[in-house]
Amino acid sequence: MAAGEPFARLRRLMNNKGILAAIAALTGSVAVAAFATIAPGNEAPPPAAQPLVESLAIDAAHAVLASPASYIREEQFHRGDTLAAFLARLGIDEEQVRRLVRTRALHALHPGTSVHAEVAADGRPLELSFLAGRDSLVSVAPDGEGYRASEALAPLETRVAMKSSVIRSSLFAATDAADIPDAIAMQLADVFSGDVDFYRDLRQGDRFTVVYELHVLRGRPVRAGRLLAAEFVNRGRTLRAIRYQSSYYTPEGKSLRKAFLRYPLEFSRVSSGFGMRKHPIRGGWRAHKGIDYAAPTGTRVRAVADGIVEYAGVKGGYGNVVVLRHNGQYSTVYGHLSRITVRRGVRVAQNDTIGLVGQTGWATGPHLHYEFRIAGQARNPLAIAMPAAAPVPAEQLPAFEVIARPLAARLDLAANANLALAD
Repeated sequence: MAAGEPFARLRRLMNNKGILAAIAALTGSVAVAAFATIAPGNEAPPPAAQPLVESLAIDAAHAVLASPASYIREEQFHRGDTLAAFLARLGIDEEQVRRLVRTRALHALHPGTSVHAEVAADGRPLELSFLAGRDSLVSVAPDGEGYRASEALAPLETRVAMKSSVIRSSLFAATDAADIPDAIAMQLADVFSGDVDFYRDLRQGDRFTVVYELHVLRGRPVRAGRLLAAEFVNRGRTLRAIRYQSSYYTPEGKSLRKAFLRYPLEFSRVSSGFGMRKHPIRGGWRAHKGIDYAAPTGTRVRAVADGIVEYAGVKGGYGNVVVLRHNGQYSTVYGHLSRITVRRGVRVAQNDTIGLVGQTGWATGPHLHYEFRIAGQARNPLAIAMPAAAPVPAEQLPAFEVIARPLAARLDLAANANLALAD
């Protein structure tokens, strides 16, 4: 049959008004045409896919996961919290909250304290624990109808942390930006105080790296420990410090400790420098033969070097004052103290506490008046070079290198990372 013949037949039938005949003819013709376009095959059609069903035995007792018997939760006691509201936030049952608030140990909670709680599924507290004081772990557990508190040494874990930062405005702003503890910032400033004037020498772009101990409890940082190593790049000059025993040395073993500390306070600000100034009480221009350091009353004042207490008492405009005699012709004066903690004739070591900042004598506010004298003549302690202490003894160098080598490698790693970021 020709390709156009079915349609010609349809037209003829339509012309004869044989509608039903035309539909029947068209149906038959289309079927013939369809079979004409599909090549016949000898293969049998594939069998229809049958689903595979397999019965599995399910233990009804384990069809749903069982609820835990208890859970662990940690919450921080916030300012404005009541003890009852805080305990409820831990998921403790209301009745148990009423019993717990009578536990005296829990009244020691203060804002910022983190509480570790194990609570049963029904809201009964199985144990509450938190740090009180420096390293004391207080635990509160059920005891009959009430609760009993106990105290023990906290099982702190010591880890080594390493962080870097860049000076934008001040040392403490840079350490805050890197989440470096204030205690480490203080140690950093102390270690390099003989080589860097942290009041006048800092520049934008100076950078530093610290390697330090971090004490943690259950994975949570509790407090910082000792500064183990540090690098400070100031005005393009790189300084490094490695802790060995109780002092700091360069990686080669030279001491970073000076015979005299540059500052009698761990960290403060100069409120009045050395030289001529207008006297704040008596008026007129007078020579100021020391350095005034503004600090809150009660701030610790330390001996800048080993020495003997030559005077400890009240003296005129100095108020409460301590005078130390050091080796050779050196002496130092510490005035306006609120309290003196040494007595005349005793020997003190560098960094020992000799008194507390105050406002006694001729003082318009709490500060420390500090003088550095050579042969009885006042000299500017911020302008003279301080002699260094002795290096690592030769017989201890092998032991020092065992400690220094891995710490220096950490500083190298941080320095290379900083250079990569700068590139």
